[in-house]
Amino acid sequence: MAERTLTPKNKKMLESSGPVGQNATLGSRIFDIANYLIVTLIALTTIFPFIYIIGASFATEYEIATRPMFIIPQDATTAAYQFIFSSNKILRGFGNSLLITVCGTAINLFFTVTMAYALSKSRLRGRNFFLNMVIVSMFFSGGMIPGYIVVANILNLKNTYWSVLLPGAISAYNMMIVKNFFQGIPQELEESASMDGCTDIGVLLRIVLPLSLPVLATFGLFYAVGHWNAYFGAMIYMKTAKEKWPLQVLLRELIILSNGTAGDMNNLDPEFVQPPEQSVKMAVIVVSTVPIMCVYPFLQKYFVKGVMVGALKG
Repeated sequence: MAERTLTPKNKKMLESSGPVGQNATLGSRIFDIANYLIVTLIALTTIFPFIYIIGASFATEYEIATRPMFIIPQDATTAAYQFIFSSNKILRGFGNSLLITVCGTAINLFFTVTMAYALSKSRLRGRNFFLNMVIVSMFFSGGMIPGYIVVANILNLKNTYWSVLLPGAISAYNMMIVKNFFQGIPQELEESASMDGCTDIGVLLRIVLPLSLPVLATFGLFYAVGHWNAYFGAMIYMKTAKEKWPLQVLLRELIILSNGTAGDMNNLDPEFVQPPEQSVKMAVIVVSTVPIMCVYPFLQKYFVKGVMVGALKG
């Protein structure tokens, strides 16, 4: 195979086209340096508060009060974490949060995918009616009191895990985006699979879902973060079922206890000792944030592709 050579004109254009070329212009270098500085400042602005929180979680109350900002504490202590993990309720809360997050995300993706795939087909009878119903639900809701009546009294799900799993089983906004993504998949692929004997479910499982991994990973991460951080539903639907409390509710009670609110101290074990107030708040942020952050690296390559869903193509 003959080796391709560049003409003098093309070679000159390649060398002066940008920072990749060896003879990059002074203006392009200044532009790149300015971009790197701006991005670095934005990254530091974003990362530094979290680094400070980690350092403050190991600091004493006096150091937090006297030093306005620091990364490494002078007198490191694990008193805040000892206070948080001094009861087996925290480990149980980890298990409850993990169960709610995994099961809730699976339920969310199941209903989102099945409804989005059905509504993406123009041959579906009553498709416009169902789409209009979904759109209406994006603008209007029944409110907290009717929702509580439905979950607690009509469905009788109070003090069960279903009370925090089923009410948010599907997001109308996420479903609409997934539906639009499904509509962008070439129909020829589905028609070819149908001619080979695949049913609609087979087409969904063998053709559509493998091509939709980026969007599913993206919304799966959104759903998982939402379940992990949720506390209000468990707080009102599981008020008396403390053994089913997720981690976020327990950490909220710990913050209340560290503030010295006597009215809620009986919710936790009597073995707790009054801890430093500010360091416990910092440690609570770390404990509740780090686990979900550990999931992101495994979904990063899909997440980057999925966030581009809905972007203009030209």
